[in-house]
Amino acid sequence: MNAVVTAPPVTDQVNIEIDGVATTAPKGSMIIQAADRIGVSIPRFCYHDKLPIAANCRMCLVDVEKAPKPMPACATPVMEGMKVYTQSKRALDSQRNVMEFLLINHPLDCPICDQGGECELQDVAMGYGQSVSRFVERKRVVADEDLGSLVATDMTRCIHCTRCVRFVSEIAGTYELGGMGRGENLSIGTYIGKNVASELSGNIIDVCPVGALTNKPFRFRARAWELTARPSIGYHDALGSNLFLHLRRGEILRTVPRDNESLNESWLSDRDRYSHAGLRADDRVTTPMLRDGKAGAEASWREVSWDEALAQVAKILSSAPADALGILAHPSTSNEEGALLARLAKGFATGNIDHRLNELDFADAPVAQPFAATLAEIEAADCVLLLGCNPRLEAPILGHRLRKAWKRGAKIAAINPLAFDLHFELTHSLVTTPSGMLDAMLSVTRELTDGASVTPPAGFAAALGAAESTAQTSALAELLRDAGRVVVVLGESAQSHPNASWLRALTRHTADAIGARVNLLPQGANAVGLARYGALPSALNAREMISTALDTYLLYGIEPSLDFADGGLSQRALVAASNVVAFAAFAPQSLRDVASVILPIGVLPEIDATLTNAHGIEQSFSAAAKLPGNARQGWRVLRALGGQLGFDGFSFDDINGLRGSMQTLEVAAGEGLSERTNASGGLQRVATTPIYRTDAVVRRSAPLQAHSLNRPACISLNPADAQTLGMTNGQMAKVDDGIGVAVLPVVIDQAVPLGAAWVERGHTATAPLATAGSPLRVEPVKG
Repeated sequence: MNAVVTAPPVTDQVNIEIDGVATTAPKGSMIIQAADRIGVSIPRFCYHDKLPIAANCRMCLVDVEKAPKPMPACATPVMEGMKVYTQSKRALDSQRNVMEFLLINHPLDCPICDQGGECELQDVAMGYGQSVSRFVERKRVVADEDLGSLVATDMTRCIHCTRCVRFVSEIAGTYELGGMGRGENLSIGTYIGKNVASELSGNIIDVCPVGALTNKPFRFRARAWELTARPSIGYHDALGSNLFLHLRRGEILRTVPRDNESLNESWLSDRDRYSHAGLRADDRVTTPMLRDGKAGAEASWREVSWDEALAQVAKILSSAPADALGILAHPSTSNEEGALLARLAKGFATGNIDHRLNELDFADAPVAQPFAATLAEIEAADCVLLLGCNPRLEAPILGHRLRKAWKRGAKIAAINPLAFDLHFELTHSLVTTPSGMLDAMLSVTRELTDGASVTPPAGFAAALGAAESTAQTSALAELLRDAGRVVVVLGESAQSHPNASWLRALTRHTADAIGARVNLLPQGANAVGLARYGALPSALNAREMISTALDTYLLYGIEPSLDFADGGLSQRALVAASNVVAFAAFAPQSLRDVASVILPIGVLPEIDATLTNAHGIEQSFSAAAKLPGNARQGWRVLRALGGQLGFDGFSFDDINGLRGSMQTLEVAAGEGLSERTNASGGLQRVATTPIYRTDAVVRRSAPLQAHSLNRPACISLNPADAQTLGMTNGQMAKVDDGIGVAVLPVVIDQAVPLGAAWVERGHTATAPLATAGSPLRVEPVKG
């Protein structure tokens, strides 16, 4: 008789006991994670569940049965049958001793420390610290680091937990902080004294368990217990990061992340964290204003009552012919405001309404669509292709997810008009001019679809047949073909391309052939929502409205020269108009030069609103900050205007009544193709939006404007092109597109491809120049 040996069942869980409580934990997990799961508190400083384990502080020492000495709970893996004691005499003595060592050099400046009241060191010291220290030696002093305009340092308080070091290396990917020296000479710094230039740098404030790293703009302005937290949403990109606004007496003093694992996890971009500093800018509009006399720099403005202002607006809009009235909204406008603008357009019988200010190619009737692949699915992808996309600056949280995918082993490739400074390595990088991007995508598509059972879109046969392969495009096509889960992300440089309809169609065709998913990064915080709620034209689109020079415009939250893809064209159209009605939070000179009436409205942290993020999820929030002066919530102003005009859909009483009357529309992009443009006679312009010049609030945030990622207006040239033109670094150049002229300093940059000139939009100095892909003539300024 043969004995049959049965193998034990394979399981990923082990049985352990913590303080007498039996539980299970995944193999490979640490004691501290198992304890957290069942609610057993273990003190810690260096451990953070989003960061790699360091086991620096030893505050989490626990008593493990049969272990010869206390073990760090953050770095000790669980084992079958393990018994852990967190409250035994050996564990508590060890934790108290570590606490005593940590406090030897920590200064007693809690009364003036910004971290006071929400400090992990304070909390743990209350439970494990002694009332009197046995050490009487002089405390050490460490010089503070200058990390830039966002993060303040008091390095004498640092306990060397290295959370900040691990964050900038593993999460931000910039490797800007590290430990220098040994023993009592150890200090955390930037090696060469440079600023931290990460777009996520503010998160080191949150992970710091003491007051060594604090919020510089918030410094000494309030105590933690004086603040009221209001949940809100980030509105500077389409991700819709969740956050808390901290207020005192109606003023936002700081912003911190709100955990949401499906979106921003526990992180927040600096743009969302510090933009509130721009809310109280000097040119903030607080009272309705009417212009007396002709438009222009010499116009006289007077403050009026809301009744007089609304009566004048109703008169202006009612007297305009329906086909000569254009309604243009900023793409961060809320769903409620967008729906009311659509009702106004219906009441005026005009189809000229749009929010797609940065689009150049409308041949395929583009509309923002939710991501086909969620952030979690991007993180789990095998291969990601970035087409005209710089995720670090366009949507920092998306960039963070791509870095996580790369660290997991995903291969990332890019076809871009610049060699963007990314925080992950590219398997293949094809950097070319705007027209070259289309050639490259045609070549990749041809290689991937030859012999595939997919029919190319109409109009592509000749272009695909003429496409020429290169070693780079062949390698990129092979990478995409062999990968399992593929995601393609189209960013700003693709969607604001003069032939964006070609790039979108080619991407969809390629995705059909290889089973990839396509994510079009929405160009604006609420582009998806505005499309769903009717802020789309049935007549002239945004580009046509400013090209046609209509008689009357209604601008909603727009700075004319800075928020359009073609600032010069928009400014000329508005100057030529008979009337411009502006709903605005700020009144810069460019708006005063063209507007007839300015109505002060609140920005998103000051109003009740709903935004639809890149996942298609609607996120509502209530007004947090106090409106300045006589400013009003935009939806209230629109309700009053619509009611005065007697239009349908404006009889609701409150925000809930408005939301109950709103209905989403089914919108889909078309399949048309534009006539292919071929720039000639100069260098092709690469036009990107700077990370800290995306909208009016960000442009007025002094801490963000002082950040090292915020480049001044300039023209960047490839070294070979600069040599051909006889240009040197720092020299002033005259940049001419045949219509507009700008004088800009030259920056010689290897990241710019041959035949291109990189001129960022969003600057007053660059506003007169034509759009992305346009030929620019560059010559040195004489004299």
